[in-house]
Amino acid sequence: MSGFDADGNPQFHKLGHFFLSIDIEHFISLDQFKAITGGIVRQLRALHKAPGQERIYTAGEKECEMEKHIRVDGVPVNPNLQKNLKIMQEELRLTQYDLPF
Repeated sequence: MSGFDADGNPQFHKLGHFFLSIDIEHFISLDQFKAITGGIVRQLRALHKAPGQERIYTAGEKECEMEKHIRVDGVPVNPNLQKNLKIMQEELRLTQYDLPF
């Protein structure tokens, strides 16, 4: 938390961490690295969450979850694009394609 607004409500700063290593074993054994970073992630996830948030994500987790979702359910297509695709399908007589929307 970084302070309070004019009404006395807590104000939060968005804070992120970024870690990058090209050759971890040049500095530390892979097992030691996994133990240390696993501990850091567990500590991060144990912290208080921002209001309205269910969990704390680490780098790449949201993207990984989205990829898993897309592999199961496909790429989401917004309603305007769905409408345009249906129009094009009809105009071009692409009846061999069964659009699921």
